[in-house]
Amino acid sequence: MRSNEKDRLKQGEGRVKMSENIGHRMLQIRNPKSEIRTPTRSRLAIWALCSLLLVISFGCACRQPFVGSRPFDFHTDSFAYANQLVWEYHYDANGKWVHHRREPPADYTRHCFVVARSARQFFQNARFDASLPVATDAEYRRLVDRVVSIDPTHPPAEDKKVVIPGYANLRDFSAAHEALIKSECGGWWQSYVQRGHWRMILPFSRASQERTVERLLDDLKENRPPVVHVVRFPQLTINHAILLFAAKETDKDIVFSVYDPNKPEAPVTLTYDRATRTFYFPSNDYWPGGRVDVYEVYWKWDY
Repeated sequence: MRSNEKDRLKQGEGRVKMSENIGHRMLQIRNPKSEIRTPTRSRLAIWALCSLLLVISFGCACRQPFVGSRPFDFHTDSFAYANQLVWEYHYDANGKWVHHRREPPADYTRHCFVVARSARQFFQNARFDASLPVATDAEYRRLVDRVVSIDPTHPPAEDKKVVIPGYANLRDFSAAHEALIKSECGGWWQSYVQRGHWRMILPFSRASQERTVERLLDDLKENRPPVVHVVRFPQLTINHAILLFAAKETDKDIVFSVYDPNKPEAPVTLTYDRATRTFYFPSNDYWPGGRVDVYEVYWKWDY
């Protein structure tokens, strides 16, 4: 009997311990501080962050529905002054394209992105009124600063444009106030830290150049003159910004009319060959001429 009682007591103790273990595990599952809730919170946080980034990226990538009221006019919408060259270029006796430092050095160089961008900003953001009296230099500085402080991707409505008094257009205004406008539009360093420079280090496929042409033509149809970066990376033979303001299409090619910040005296051209899906920029005093790669800048947040 004593042996049987001891066996029954051991079995009872085993059941109690089993019950305690099961209860303890159930408490762990129900415990609000258990590790089950931690990954759930992490997943929710990650999901929320991804959703937010997705919304932001779609929102930022969308181009503003800007449609200009008129086309860009080279003779009135460009600056009277030029972006000057640091170097002088020419072919040597052996037919090699060479360069040497300009002497004496120019005082307004490496501003091609600043000039092209600012011309677009004046076209989009400003309105000239020659019937109003000429303002002071201080007032013009304030107005120029307002014009170039507006992101090129977010132009104002027509009735919100900055009014420039005393002059009929940008060409006349910049001829009269060259030094003032140069100082307010931005320093040369802005050409080196332009937000779209990351693109030039990636390959340019012919398909990507074809898509670029389609976007540029769409821009021009809506009187939105695009600024483009012209490159031959990893070569450094050309690294330049220009503004396109018109296009003539044929079955063979598309010839863009160009405002080159280095050439304020007359428009130049940029040609796209449809068969090879390639851009060509003609020779001048800083480029021997030939094939180039092109992409648009100042058209969304990462360009």
